[in-house]
Amino acid sequence: MTAAPRVVIQSQDFDLGAELATLRLGDPQVGAVCSFVGTVRDRNAGGPGEVQSLELEHYPGMTERAIEAMVDAAHARFDIRAVRVIHRVGVLQPLDQIVLVAVTSAHRGESFSACEFVMDYLKTQAPFWKKEQTPQGVHWVDARVSDDAALARWGIQAGNAA
Repeated sequence: MTAAPRVVIQSQDFDLGAELATLRLGDPQVGAVCSFVGTVRDRNAGGPGEVQSLELEHYPGMTERAIEAMVDAAHARFDIRAVRVIHRVGVLQPLDQIVLVAVTSAHRGESFSACEFVMDYLKTQAPFWKKEQTPQGVHWVDARVSDDAALARWGIQAGNAA
């Protein structure tokens, strides 16, 4: 059986249960599975009002390579078995799933840490461009200082936010 790819960029939704089952399939050394699912909110504290939709764009090939490098960095830092990242693109609505980061390991601590590391890295370093549709119109979403700070605690300086 061919292993599922570690990184997938897609427009369609994903099934969390199926993804986690695939990630740990056939690996009896897995003692922990940690996952994070991000969803589209109806508000953005930095934005001008209610979010009606969120559109994500990416540069195919470059985005996958950047996220693969993040997964490699997680494997170098943590004693983990496998990682799966799914990120959606296109137009999404509030409540839609937007991202999955899932990590397996022998013990929970490594899995929790690696999952958080990948998500922090992904939030600041993955080449996605986001536009929000609000009652006031469409605007691009800027990087946030809090996201750069989350990555900095891992010893990585992002410097994306103004």
